[in-house]
Amino acid sequence: MAFEQAWLDYSRKLSCEGAGKIASVSIAIPEDRQDDLIGNSVTELQRAFLGLFGRELSVHTGTKACDGICLAFREGMQAEAYHVYEDGGKITIEAADSSGILYGVFALLCHMRTGGSLSGLELAKAPVMPMRMLNHWDNMDGSIERGYSGESFFFEDDEILVNDRTVTYARLAASVGINAAVINNVNVKDAATWLITERYADKVRELADVFGGYGIRLYLSLNYAAPMEVGRLNSADPLSEEVRAWWKKQMAYIFQKVPNLGGFLIKADSEGRPGPFTYGRTHADGANMLAEAALPYGAKIIWRCFVYNCQQDWRDEKTDRARSGYDNFIGLDGQFLDNVILQIKNGPMDFQVREPVHPLFGRLTKTNQMLEVQIAQEYTGQQRHVCYLIPMFREILAFHTYVAKEHDTVEDIVSGRTFAQKNCGMAAVANTGNDENWTGHDMAAANWYGFGRLAFEPELTAEEIAKEWIRLTFGMDEEVEETMLHILMTSWKAYENYNAPLGIGWMVNPNFHYGPSVDGYEYSRWGTYHRADHLGIGVDRSGEGTGYALLYREPNASVYNDKERCPDELILFFHHLPYTWKLKSGKTVIQHIYDTHFEGVEMVDEMVERFKKLQDKLPQKAYQRMLERFLHQKEHAREWRDQINSYFYRKTGIADEKGRKIYG
Repeated sequence: MAFEQAWLDYSRKLSCEGAGKIASVSIAIPEDRQDDLIGNSVTELQRAFLGLFGRELSVHTGTKACDGICLAFREGMQAEAYHVYEDGGKITIEAADSSGILYGVFALLCHMRTGGSLSGLELAKAPVMPMRMLNHWDNMDGSIERGYSGESFFFEDDEILVNDRTVTYARLAASVGINAAVINNVNVKDAATWLITERYADKVRELADVFGGYGIRLYLSLNYAAPMEVGRLNSADPLSEEVRAWWKKQMAYIFQKVPNLGGFLIKADSEGRPGPFTYGRTHADGANMLAEAALPYGAKIIWRCFVYNCQQDWRDEKTDRARSGYDNFIGLDGQFLDNVILQIKNGPMDFQVREPVHPLFGRLTKTNQMLEVQIAQEYTGQQRHVCYLIPMFREILAFHTYVAKEHDTVEDIVSGRTFAQKNCGMAAVANTGNDENWTGHDMAAANWYGFGRLAFEPELTAEEIAKEWIRLTFGMDEEVEETMLHILMTSWKAYENYNAPLGIGWMVNPNFHYGPSVDGYEYSRWGTYHRADHLGIGVDRSGEGTGYALLYREPNASVYNDKERCPDELILFFHHLPYTWKLKSGKTVIQHIYDTHFEGVEMVDEMVERFKKLQDKLPQKAYQRMLERFLHQKEHAREWRDQINSYFYRKTGIADEKGRKIYG
């Protein structure tokens, strides 16, 4: 299928002060240290200058004097860091390694294309997060679990695809600093179980080499039951010598075939996936068995903490799914090998539009941790609604866990600052597919772009990242930038307003995770409830309820446990309250529900009207794609408003104090 270049489209001609003097690229790097990364860096510069300025850059290698852009190694710099500067009309890009050179090239091009001058140029950055990973939930038949942008471009009919689109994907990911990618679904089944065997080894190697040329390590999701399904053993017990020997043999094979493979992602003992619990073993037993087998090859085992019993009885008010990740892992702190990383979702439930930060952050002190977020908008509009998630991610990163007097935020923990760790970082469930524009909704690409930029430079504001993406994607028109920026920066709040109120979440159709269904999960085995009756709403997670609020360190535990002090935006997550309860805003709970749902629709209406004014300023194909999605969002936001408000009016009999129409 055809595909676009997204934010790496160099077809728009550019005027940049100082660029006219640049005629060549000089590679001042020893021949024995040149590799595919250096070659791709040069190719990217040539591609960009030809597209932006209509000029071909010549390439020189060796000691010849540089009269344009010079690529050079400099000892003593941090891994993957870059330094770009101008001196006498010459641009130097220097780094300690080839990845840093590539990032420096993309930084230079970004600077030029967003209005920067080359005169006096000085750019120097080092990535904050050691690992900056995309988790793709692609299946080998070509489908994508929770995919909203078409089919997979990695797999088709149980085969691996390696083509021009693969290369462009790697370029796009590398341009924002992504350095790792898992290509297959964590719910490993069917052919994907065999990715570590001779059946797919050659294609896995080919794909790993393409990724490696852009500084990206390829990871695979593993089926924990592979010893039984592939090896025909009778068990997958992690303490069985036969099972351990099988994994060591299989690891030796796949790493001999694919030596640059980064490692593996595992989902075990959750939502029906196999794992060590079957044999009375712990997550540490299971993870360490795999880590021991992978250790000789410098590989990592990333073990997801999304573990819960999905057979919960809705009548049981003490069992709390929100506690499950904490309860499963807190007793294992310090028991994992150093090449194991626990991947922890940003919240305790499942990527809702508003959740508290997961309590494992700040409680685990001896274990490598990675923050998992989701840009695939599973519960935030499925890329049919615009919902820019970078403001949410920044709030999560800035959350104080109080694990230490300094460096106690989630960002500090997953960057390695707090506990001096190197095996840590951020992962995002990816939002790409084989749609022409990669992400279904053109504006959803801002989440892909933004995640990478945020993981590399968390000090960037959500607004700075949005402006950068807008300029790279749509050009420098001020009206376009102002309009797109307004839409992106108000979209998360708008979606939260017409979605579920005050942190309660889950008022969604359980089959598709899309569209309003207030009681869709209320009597379900999945353990996601709002407990609304005619008097009140919310889940009691205080010390008198499930006790979840007390899992945090102080003062967070006391704040969340006290309904008088708990933040309004999370109050119903932690407490069951009467509809007449006065929030800190001065509104009652029921009036807040009414007001926010009306306000959310009004915000979307404003987005749509402002967007329509850009018709003559955007490429028509992109404009029409986005307009169709905006009109759907406008209609769908009304459905959310009317169903939610009607439900609670019928439940309570309390009228909207502003007298607006509610369908009772």
